[in-house]
Amino acid sequence: MAGASASSTTLVVVGDDEGTTIRGFVGHANVRAASLAGRDDDEVARWTRGASTPYLVHDRDPLEHVAAAWVEFFDDQSTLGALELEIDRAVEALKRGEAAIPDYYLVVNPESLPPTWRHWWLGVMAQASPTRVIPRGEDESGVRLLRRLPTGRPWPDPATWLGGVTAAVPDRVGLGGAA
Repeated sequence: MAGASASSTTLVVVGDDEGTTIRGFVGHANVRAASLAGRDDDEVARWTRGASTPYLVHDRDPLEHVAAAWVEFFDDQSTLGALELEIDRAVEALKRGEAAIPDYYLVVNPESLPPTWRHWWLGVMAQASPTRVIPRGEDESGVRLLRRLPTGRPWPDPATWLGGVTAAVPDRVGLGGAA
């Protein structure tokens, strides 16, 4: 999945009920929104490159396999080797330009997520770039959110922080620990 148009700000919607959240963005003049879950990388790349709107909103996370492997590792359902493999694959795809980390992650109803997933989004990911992970409750308007997106440093080079997620322990990440 290649990166979005340089002129668009990309939000990837994750968490509870992302489909409803994405539908809330559809039809707004400055937003191109769609569910891209299950689509292949080439189709996602065409969709994002074809954008001419200021905002792209979708649910295709380029780090989804890393996130799932991290959660499975800390929930004792997988091995460290599987997590390291997913990290290596993600870093290589990002380096080759086949994937791009979105400008923002919009985490819908984080309080309803299982604890390890909540630690991934609000711990590991938020520690890497705090202003780029935005928790959103049920009642918040997505379009209103676009008007007040926080500014801050961009995502650091994934090669510099993704490898550290193997040491980012749930309940401790973000408390001065590794990540």
